[in-house]
Amino acid sequence: MRIAIFKLLKFTCMKLLKKIGFILLAAIVLAQFFSPKENNGELSSLTLFINETKPSEEVHKILKTACFDCHSNTTRYPWYSKITPINFWMTHHIDEGKEELNFSEWANYSLKRKEHKMEEVYEEVEKRHMPLGSYTWTHTDARLSDEEIQKVVLWAKQAQSDYKKQLEKE
Repeated sequence: MRIAIFKLLKFTCMKLLKKIGFILLAAIVLAQFFSPKENNGELSSLTLFINETKPSEEVHKILKTACFDCHSNTTRYPWYSKITPINFWMTHHIDEGKEELNFSEWANYSLKRKEHKMEEVYEEVEKRHMPLGSYTWTHTDARLSDEEIQKVVLWAKQAQSDYKKQLEKE
């Protein structure tokens, strides 16, 4: 009798697990039809920022590979960004980055805010807080060498200094 009950429970549990597995699989497949809006703005939205801060070609390249994906309205999406729920996580991450600093919205920043943001740029890069480890883990080209960090820091300090001088004139 005990063996029969055990077999019945085992059979029932297996059926339940199969149903749960099927439902989860169906939910994952169905979720692929829903995705958040992509961050595909125009590169020209960065023109003012580039013109004002005057990065060298090398620093501009670093900004493009290590910063602009999360801190502008133009994101280069990897192949796996089409997979739900990864795409929702990425969109949330990009939205958070743009909320903190959005180079595409540079024209809307006050002079004081621009000066402060450039200070934050060099501090975060110098302390290796940016780019985030979760980003460089999947975007190996965004991993900055000591030399690249130094170039970005020097550029950001110069831009911050230029903004500070403009503020003093006001």
